[in-house]
Amino acid sequence: MEFTLNGAPLSVRIADLTVAGWTGRDPEAIRHHIDELAEIGVAPPSTVPLYYRTAADLLTQEHGIQVVGGGTSGEVEPFLLAKDGVLHLGLASDHTDRDLEAHSVALSKQACAKPVAGELWLFDEVAGHLDALELRSWIKEDAAGDWIPYQDGKVGSIRPLADLIEGSGMEAARERGDCVAMLCGTLGAIGGVRPAAAFRMELRDPVLGRSIGHSYEITVLPIVA
Repeated sequence: MEFTLNGAPLSVRIADLTVAGWTGRDPEAIRHHIDELAEIGVAPPSTVPLYYRTAADLLTQEHGIQVVGGGTSGEVEPFLLAKDGVLHLGLASDHTDRDLEAHSVALSKQACAKPVAGELWLFDEVAGHLDALELRSWIKEDAAGDWIPYQDGKVGSIRPLADLIEGSGMEAARERGDCVAMLCGTLGAIGGVRPAAAFRMELRDPVLGRSIGHSYEITVLPIVA
């Protein structure tokens, strides 16, 4: 994959991808997310957080993805990438098959592409104010519709990224120099989790006055039995 880091190209070949789930810092926020997913039939986690291994080739920088059936939705998440021992921060969507999630969360994580923005920041540049970074997403419920606010919060509402790095084994991989990535969990959805025709997301740094953004359209393929 090709990223941009401080205006310069960065080429990576990601060996391992982890999707961290149930990562809310506030127990009430975790309960809220568990409850909203329970409404669509998803069983509660055995423990929190959980680290789901998924195929690295699910990551895409395209502005459109194809999914099977109409029961999928996106989630804005911090994206961590370790390359040659250096840690980077970016933005991704854990697009998930909600119908399959009711059967198996692990399998649902594997069912959809994971859109990722093409820009990265050095983790060390934001490490001192991570909690202040802002995460937002918007959806179009139909292709001709307007953008509707879907998620809005701060990285500070997610479990400290340093804890997720350590708990997932990413720190050990970074020290070995492996090229690995992780999606770090999400925020509750405004109005509940639901599918959309398009998804837009943003990571904003109010301290350094910059942002990373990405959007993509969702094409639904028919379910054939």
